[in-house]
Amino acid sequence: MRIVHLLLTSRFAGSERYAIELAAGQAEAGHDVTLVLRRAALADRPDAPGRHLPPGLPIVTVPDWWAGWHARRWLRRHRPEVVHAHLSAACKALRGLEGPVRVATLHIAYKPRQHAHLDGLIAVTPAQQAGLPAGIAARSVQIDNWTRARPADEGARRRVREGLGIGDDTVLLGTLGRVEPSKGHDVLLEAFAAAGFSDRVRLVVVGGGSALEDLRRRAPNGVHFAGFTNEPAAWLAAMDGFVSAARSEPFGLVFLEAMVAGLPILATATEGGRHLGPRFGSPLVPPGDAPALAQALRAFVGGGLGRRAYAMDDFRLSVQLPRFEAFYRSLAR
Repeated sequence: MRIVHLLLTSRFAGSERYAIELAAGQAEAGHDVTLVLRRAALADRPDAPGRHLPPGLPIVTVPDWWAGWHARRWLRRHRPEVVHAHLSAACKALRGLEGPVRVATLHIAYKPRQHAHLDGLIAVTPAQQAGLPAGIAARSVQIDNWTRARPADEGARRRVREGLGIGDDTVLLGTLGRVEPSKGHDVLLEAFAAAGFSDRVRLVVVGGGSALEDLRRRAPNGVHFAGFTNEPAAWLAAMDGFVSAARSEPFGLVFLEAMVAGLPILATATEGGRHLGPRFGSPLVPPGDAPALAQALRAFVGGGLGRRAYAMDDFRLSVQLPRFEAFYRSLAR
């Protein structure tokens, strides 16, 4: 199939990883795939999506100014069979486009202005699909996310911990991902302070975003900030437990990365948390509830934080690729 993935963002996070890995996986499977990006995605920054492109994946760039209009014009000229949009700007760019099958993944949530005009939607959790309007739900499918993450190298844990100035006997809790209000880092810092841990328990926040500087100013003792990283596996290897205090998390690719690392996971009862929670083995916490999270953190640490093995076969891209193709073809009939 001739497939175009449309991604018009300029910062790399979980949704961008999803789009790039899906495009690359489909190309490896023999499809004719092109990834359309805005020029800012190729900026010389560590968090630019262009820094994370695999060798050989065909890309096209459109101007940053009126990126959606330029993308739509390119699509009209090249007429792929399928256009798969990712996030708001790309979805809006497909309004009025005729010819290709137009689909999108619900990386965040269904919004009529972004999604109602599309031919099909891909939900990432069953709850997300169940919440769609009836007409849209009939043109949807639920497909789990996946991970291509690999465990870190043998020396990663020691290397990262030395950089933080802590030894292997320190219990290191951590969270990884975009530092935005929806991710609940402010709640996590409040809960960590209220938990009353000794100096042998620390917290590291890995990632960049709009809320980072405010969090730095408000952080209690024992909290480290790593900023954006291109080595998530190394940071996960350094942790003893992974914590997500998100107010909203449609799926949470980082949960899968933490599972690959074998980390115990404490999470809030978001859509993603409820979907994957039975695999975590620890109770979910109400989002936005710092006292409840503080209590859960004490139980989490007190219960022991040994590595564990998760069943990951359901979360391989090779398992999901045929489902995408089948969905595209069902919409093309």
